[in-house]
Amino acid sequence: MSRLPWDMTGKVVVITGGNAGIGFGFARGIARAGGDVVIWGRRREKNEEAAASLRAFGTRIWSQEVDVSDEGRVIAAMAEAVAEMGRVDGVICNAGIMSHETSFLNMTGERWHRLLGINQHGAMYAAREAAIHMKKRWDVGDAGGSILFCASLSALTGSPGMQHYNAAKGAMASMARGIAVDLGRYGIRANTVCPGYTVSETVKDQGPESKLGGQVRDRTPIPRFGTPEDFEGIGVYFMSDASRFHTGDLVKVDGGWMANAGKSAIPVVEPGQ
Repeated sequence: MSRLPWDMTGKVVVITGGNAGIGFGFARGIARAGGDVVIWGRRREKNEEAAASLRAFGTRIWSQEVDVSDEGRVIAAMAEAVAEMGRVDGVICNAGIMSHETSFLNMTGERWHRLLGINQHGAMYAAREAAIHMKKRWDVGDAGGSILFCASLSALTGSPGMQHYNAAKGAMASMARGIAVDLGRYGIRANTVCPGYTVSETVKDQGPESKLGGQVRDRTPIPRFGTPEDFEGIGVYFMSDASRFHTGDLVKVDGGWMANAGKSAIPVVEPGQ
């Protein structure tokens, strides 16, 4: 009996920033679908805590202490992952930080480069090293693989005092399209997912009475914040054979925020009125 296209059995996925938040949601979905997971994060204890939770699904889970802004460490860590797990079929470039300034007029070069070093350059390093391995497998008749960038609606919209974040997330989407066009011939796919407001270590839901909590509920067609669990399915889709002909795309997982352009409260109208 042939396996279902979203069955991840035998596939290995590296997830940067996979020890919490949306990254852990990706990891949990892949482990639940039978895939093996490698978690990259800067906090060793947090990595192992996440790995221990995922091992309950019965697949191979391994964690590595990696700062993705360190190119040399990323190169070494990907080689270590391949040696330990035997192969890497996919990478989800999710690691990132967020910071705010009062205005672009106050943006310093140091803060600009620090954020881009992690969010943009770190994603590039991880994607490149995974792609090098995937191309080597293609050369010997094996399948290529899948690269997924976790961006943000900030890739599509402007945010006061967050131009460095906008730039990094927008670059991810552009990078995915470039990789898709360049490496599709080797069976390597590249896509971007843009989360909306999602509960994480940096985004808190303080209830409907708070400014952000009220705004999200008023302006999102599905009136709530996203959760890490909401990203399990999209991660499995893009890392599995279910998306084998899907590349160069950007998918929003935002509860419909962008469909409403986040512009106004949605009126409540009862059926028949």
